[in-house]
Amino acid sequence: MGSEKITEDTTTTAPAKDASALVKKIGRTTYIVRVHFSKTSKETMSDKIKRMLKNEIQQM
Repeated sequence: MGSEKITEDTTTTAPAKDASALVKKIGRTTYIVRVHFSKTSKETMSDKIKRMLKNEIQQM
């Protein structure tokens, strides 16, 4: 994770028709990330991040 080189930061949001996408170019690779939020979820975004971090630490 620490060895990747970001040569150009071209973070932009997608056009208004698909506002839930993020485009990030790192080197020669372009990443398109789309976000989806469940309307029935009982967990906040903060709770989810904390849970994911705890799970990641347990795997170390």
